[in-house]
Amino acid sequence: MTDKRIMTVNPLTEKVIETYAIMSDQEVDATVRKSHDAFLDWRLRSLEDRARVIAAIGDKLREKKEDFAQLMTQEVGKLIGDSRDEIDLCAAICDYTAKAGPVELADDQREVDGATAFVTHSPIGVVYGIQPWNFPAYQAVRYSIASLMAGNGVLLKHAESCTGSGIFLRDVYESAGLPQGLFGVLRITHDQSDEVIQHELVRGVTMTGSDKAGRHIAAKAGEVVKKTVLELGSNDAYLVLDDADLELAVKTCVAGRIYNNGETCVNAKRFIVTEKNYDAFVKAYAEQFEAIAIGDPTEDGTKLGPLVTREQRDKLHKQVQESVEKGAKLVVGGQVPDRKGWFYPATVLADVAPGQAAYDDELFGPAASIIRAKDDDDAMRIANDSRYGLGGGIFSKDVEKAKKLAATFFDTGMVFINSFDVATPNLPFGGVKNSGYGREHGPEGLKEFVNIKSIKIAA
Repeated sequence: MTDKRIMTVNPLTEKVIETYAIMSDQEVDATVRKSHDAFLDWRLRSLEDRARVIAAIGDKLREKKEDFAQLMTQEVGKLIGDSRDEIDLCAAICDYTAKAGPVELADDQREVDGATAFVTHSPIGVVYGIQPWNFPAYQAVRYSIASLMAGNGVLLKHAESCTGSGIFLRDVYESAGLPQGLFGVLRITHDQSDEVIQHELVRGVTMTGSDKAGRHIAAKAGEVVKKTVLELGSNDAYLVLDDADLELAVKTCVAGRIYNNGETCVNAKRFIVTEKNYDAFVKAYAEQFEAIAIGDPTEDGTKLGPLVTREQRDKLHKQVQESVEKGAKLVVGGQVPDRKGWFYPATVLADVAPGQAAYDDELFGPAASIIRAKDDDDAMRIANDSRYGLGGGIFSKDVEKAKKLAATFFDTGMVFINSFDVATPNLPFGGVKNSGYGREHGPEGLKEFVNIKSIKIAA
């Protein structure tokens, strides 16, 4: 038994919200076994029956939207409007899954010589999810709803910062009709988490977080030959080509960088602008960023709330400082405000180049990196000059050209043309390179944690 406790802290007031006990090893084992026991019955329910429960979870999320949104904003500093939008997205994921699940997971008849055959998408058992704090509801819903639809049990180790949100979500699921214990919440240490990965009743592991943590979790799962799906962040590049609509590009890139206080894996982060547009882009972008004021995230008019922790704020500030020391130009922001709350101002770095944190790494907060490219081809080269590859964007009036660049040359899992977006329930979400592997959402995500089983019947 450990004496360690989890404290959630409001990043606006810096006051403790709640304290939670870390579970004992015995409690952890019991939670895993309870999920597995519930799975043994859940797997036998029809796809249509499971879909009805998933649909009811979506309805319950809408019913509890305001309470859940207020809790998320209190725990992690999200703008209240972003929190409400997050619940809407989660409900939409339930709607999509309830409709598409029975179709996509149905038996698939195949023609074979001299026999009949079909392919089933059978549940595998308990799936363990390790999730971050930046989307307290969405991150957990994203993997759990698909796994539940497939007939699996689900475990959640949420980030300590949003422990209350994980518990709230479990209660929403169960109040909507999900069998008790099927979705288990674990309040555990990293060492205990490693033991859960290797637990005999855990069949798959999914994780969203840093590439460093992803390598550790993949290695632990690999030791026991368990499938993983990893989404490991990025420094997404948005290309502003010679023929871009500059006004649209600036407006969209500002919104894409500041969304969710800049704490999103698929935020627009690196802005690669051709020589033709560079100076005008930097000027217009800086003007819009300078006008973004920090404030109380519970107030509807606030544009930028506090970062989740002091540690997160200080890490971002250090990355900005080190980038400037290595030649980046600080255009706007870059100073820690003297006030309560873990705030960081909207910050613009121009003349960003290789060797700087703003070029090489992920800045997880409201700091934008603007990079000069000679021309369109050079912009595409710079975009792919990254160890990451989650999302990205292209601004061009020639949509056919942008489509070809996106499909053929952009080395990422998702590309947005003349727009910024985060996630769509029916489109696969995920990346390549150090941004991870596997997909969530869409038909692809529904089938990540199933046993694709071939059954052949002799004539």
